[in-house]
Amino acid sequence: MSDNNEFLPLDETYGTKALFVGSEAEQWNSLATVPPITMSTVFKQASLDEPQEFLYGRFGNPSRKVMEKCIAALECGKYCYSYASGLGAIHAIFTLLNAGDHVIVGDDIYGGSNALINKIFKRIGLETSFVDTTDLSNVEKAFKPNTKLIFIESPTNPTLKVTDLEEIAKLAKSRNILTAIDNTFLTSYFQKPLNFGFDIVMHSCTKYIGGHSDVTMGVLITNCEKLASELEIIQMYGGSVPSPFDCFLVQRSLKTLSIRMDVHQKNGYAVAKFLEKHPLIEKVVHPGLPSHPQYEITKKQTSGHSGMICFYIKDAEVKQTKKFLTSLKMIILGGSVGGVKTLAQSPSIISHRQMPREEKLRLGITDNCIRLSIGIESVKDLTADLDQALKAAFE
Repeated sequence: MSDNNEFLPLDETYGTKALFVGSEAEQWNSLATVPPITMSTVFKQASLDEPQEFLYGRFGNPSRKVMEKCIAALECGKYCYSYASGLGAIHAIFTLLNAGDHVIVGDDIYGGSNALINKIFKRIGLETSFVDTTDLSNVEKAFKPNTKLIFIESPTNPTLKVTDLEEIAKLAKSRNILTAIDNTFLTSYFQKPLNFGFDIVMHSCTKYIGGHSDVTMGVLITNCEKLASELEIIQMYGGSVPSPFDCFLVQRSLKTLSIRMDVHQKNGYAVAKFLEKHPLIEKVVHPGLPSHPQYEITKKQTSGHSGMICFYIKDAEVKQTKKFLTSLKMIILGGSVGGVKTLAQSPSIISHRQMPREEKLRLGITDNCIRLSIGIESVKDLTADLDQALKAAFE
């Protein structure tokens, strides 16, 4: 990512593991090198006394099993459980808790996660404190006797703040508190939070892991056997399980994840540097740029960054922001991230629209804030499109 390779070294075996773990041909009678899609919801049992590995589709499925095995290996985890969406996976994390428990939450998280916590889990008796986890003193001040979980994103959505994972994990472990992180923006290719002491890692596979904007899924990975048993029960009886076809799509996408992330990183870094020099840009936020406030922490715990960029259009109000977004020709105005096609949106208007305005302003989610998810197109085409749309915004 950076010009002088200051970041953690990449996992050189990552691409090989993605190709083979869970896809071993010997496990199928046909010796197929691509795991077949098992659509059956019913599995014949040999007897009442000898249950087979698979019983019923919600409890388990061969297509789901091979995908979960591969994702766990890539994350350096032992156990992986998949759910019908990223929010379904986050829902499973919070289902581990009881009414009256207290959770410390990063203040700058995905709008859907914020809504899930505030509109559903608060209603059933969970206490929450939203704090800026980039300052560890904020976390220490937020601890209560009933604190049971710290849930964060790093980098955050949309302003890409970075939290020191190792220090957060140490703080939590000293108090016997669980830690969970949404690792969607970096994937296990660039960041492995379990290695820094986190208990649970979550991904929205809808984003970079799926990578083609054609599947909706979430996963949780852990090394703790007790947590794994609880998450398995939540998966089986919570009912939020992905379809076998979606599992096939994600298993397919894992095979090219390392290649795609390399291009997302290269393109994202190039576009960020372009925007940083553009006269119509007030500020660019990208953890791979030395200008990022947590640049040194980023170097310590990641091997790179994805295609995510946050930037602010100079002197723009809602009118100019809307004009910029609708003037884009190749880049798509869309509310997701992580696909092979570049997407742009206004967090204030789209992803965080349900958040109170004063809270958005406090977090830096202003009317001139733009979130970019850089795809794998030509950098020349991307920068040309951004340049013409920026100029059109002020015509």
